[in-house]
Amino acid sequence: MKKVLLMVVLAVTAIAVAQQPTQPGQQPGNVPTNQKTIKDPAEYNAYITALNTQDPAQKAAAMEAFVKQYPQSVVLVDALEQAMGAYQQAGNQAKVEDTAKRLLQLDPNNIRALAIVTYIDRGKATNGDQAALKAVCDESQRGLQALPSWQKPQEVNDADFQKLKNQMANIFQGAAGFCALQAKNFPVAQERLANALKIDPTNFGDTFQLAVAELSSNPMNLTGFWHCAKAINLAQSQNNAAGAKAVNDYCQAMYRNFHGSTEGWAQFVQQSGAQAAPPATIPITPKPTPCDIAVDAVKNNDVTTLSFSDREFILSQKGCSPAGTEAADKVWQSIQTMQKNGEARLEIPVKVISATTDALDVAVSEDNQGANKPDMHVVLEKPVTKPPAPGTMTKVTGVITNYTPNPFLFTMEKGALPATKATPAHRPPAKKGKKKK
Repeated sequence: MKKVLLMVVLAVTAIAVAQQPTQPGQQPGNVPTNQKTIKDPAEYNAYITALNTQDPAQKAAAMEAFVKQYPQSVVLVDALEQAMGAYQQAGNQAKVEDTAKRLLQLDPNNIRALAIVTYIDRGKATNGDQAALKAVCDESQRGLQALPSWQKPQEVNDADFQKLKNQMANIFQGAAGFCALQAKNFPVAQERLANALKIDPTNFGDTFQLAVAELSSNPMNLTGFWHCAKAINLAQSQNNAAGAKAVNDYCQAMYRNFHGSTEGWAQFVQQSGAQAAPPATIPITPKPTPCDIAVDAVKNNDVTTLSFSDREFILSQKGCSPAGTEAADKVWQSIQTMQKNGEARLEIPVKVISATTDALDVAVSEDNQGANKPDMHVVLEKPVTKPPAPGTMTKVTGVITNYTPNPFLFTMEKGALPATKATPAHRPPAKKGKKKK
């Protein structure tokens, strides 16, 4: 962070140095049209003396003294910019931030100060500072709006000015992308962070945050896995072991959720991390969907050998795809064949969820039994005087006549419960007669 901030502030200083003020009496032909003129010789000498001071700490102090003595000076903003650069050279980041904020009080759209506070506040917001998050989102938008109209000083060549504008655009675009990511506006986050990386493709933070935005979008943008690999590679090359581990932990978990396992992740990172740009197609396959599993179960097995729970699962996928519907139809036909199209009854172990005298709601599959969730409604052929209690494990016989895939529910008609053996009435033992004497 300090290295990037130093580059920005020193660039600010370089432009400010190029715009040295003039005094009355200087040759008009040598004075640029946008040059500032200090009329008071004492004020001019104080500014030039401070400007030419070589020691950063002393220079900052001299500029602060100038600002205090001449608060209405035409070069007040220039003096604060010079103080800001001197503070950075002296390693005093707190004063850099303070001076930048003072500049923004004088000039709310000062590009140089906006770039600095945006960069600093983004770092604070990344660490959870909510006030800094609010500030950086405002500052980055102001910077993006003001940057296109920023005028190039006459003394600065086009190449140097464009380089500085790019550095500042990188800061504003990256911060705006970070704000969009925090707001879960993933399309805007991807756009802004991608713009920042076009300027500086070696930025670790922007690369990782772009990966998060891409992997969080719906549908998932698989290029996020490539940016994961790139961020890990950048962290390692920058001796940032903690950053590399944090990125790998997050991205590997996302890979496992998508792919179904971590198999192939290390190889993907190794192969993709050093690439300059992502491939047209990211070579990561998704894990099988429930629809895929249902189709493969029918394709690879004899449906007559499938358990009733497996049949239920396949039927629940009806409509997921043409192949899923075809698989469900095959399973349904196999059930009808087992029942001889209604002439024979099935006997199925179930768990009673609820019961009345003429109907039961029961769970067939183990998952539904564990969740106490009914997946079959049984219409009893004959009412019972005493329905089974909820939680009872029993068997029901009947004919399955229909089902609904979602939420899944079989309908069984002509239902019956196991016959219960009659229990002899309990009689008290006969009393023994008294013995006659």
